[in-house]
Amino acid sequence: MHLTLKLKLTPSLEQRAILRQTIQRANEACNWISQLAWDNQTFRQFDLHKLAYYKVRQEFGLGAGMAVRCIAKVADGYKLDKKTKRDFRLLGAIAYDLKNLSYQMEKHTASIWTLGGREKKIAFQCAPIHEELLQFQKGESDLALIKGEFYLLATVVVPDKEQKLTTDCLGVDLGIVNLATDSDGNVYSGQQVETKRQWYLKRRTAIQKVGTRPAKRHLKRLAGRQHRFQTDTNHVISRRLVTQAERTNRALVLEDLKGIRSRTRVLRAEQRHRHSNWSFSQLRQFVTYKALLLGIPLVLIDPRYTSQKCSQCGQTERANRVSQASFKCKKCGYTCNADVNAATNIKWAAANQPMVSNLRVEMQAQAL
Repeated sequence: MHLTLKLKLTPSLEQRAILRQTIQRANEACNWISQLAWDNQTFRQFDLHKLAYYKVRQEFGLGAGMAVRCIAKVADGYKLDKKTKRDFRLLGAIAYDLKNLSYQMEKHTASIWTLGGREKKIAFQCAPIHEELLQFQKGESDLALIKGEFYLLATVVVPDKEQKLTTDCLGVDLGIVNLATDSDGNVYSGQQVETKRQWYLKRRTAIQKVGTRPAKRHLKRLAGRQHRFQTDTNHVISRRLVTQAERTNRALVLEDLKGIRSRTRVLRAEQRHRHSNWSFSQLRQFVTYKALLLGIPLVLIDPRYTSQKCSQCGQTERANRVSQASFKCKKCGYTCNADVNAATNIKWAAANQPMVSNLRVEMQAQAL
């Protein structure tokens, strides 16, 4: 399984200056290589290497490894199409291979090549789980400058853990009002996320109407806060779901909501805002990779009629769903929280499926 770890660097003032200068120089080199590639209509990495390698090292003072990475970055930029010349942001992320970057986990420092030579003691911060996963670091790491802070984005290839043998499963219903509800009756409300979304929407609308430079600076400070809050919320929910499944030795069962946005008809503007803000895909990704790390089987099932079907007698009827929160079977009279009923149906829907993950292949292609 491929994952990307985000490690925050805490360099000194001198180290910050040389890191920033290195990023800028490397991207200047990328723009120069891109112009050279465009003028000569040469876009394959092998051909571009023969054309630009010695020139870019002499012109920009880059080391051998960094020159190769810059050529590769330009070649990758032209893989989509060759109809438009590629330009690179001067402070965009740059890639380091294992020759130009190494980690000293016992000291929490990184050794990074820069224009001023090798900086061997650049401190970084990481969670305990990162320390465990960094032993599987493989390939390139990206050095990125994000809102004034330096980060290393390290790729790790974690060996597949043998999946546990389970005899039962935990159904999980994903929604907008309640972000997740499991078949044990645990409800993870989305009210706090919705309150934050409305506050940020009104705040952005009011500030945009002002239009002054201070207002634009304020908008820039607000950017990303809502997203970070929702990401943290999804991490918390996914961890609790996976922990519950691990503690009770059960497989996890989720709905396959792929294409749900295109299938759902939303008429009112407020409904459109809330629907587009639904981050069910991110929550499912978090649940998936956390489950795979612990060897917990994860299964996807068809979500159709799970909210209309009675989990006790099996009667399926639209009228069973009295409201968003309430379920009452028209046949047997069973009443329940609507989301808990749906989660129970999701659990039973997986009863006849083999308890193995059908997401392992999918996760190989995603970097989280």
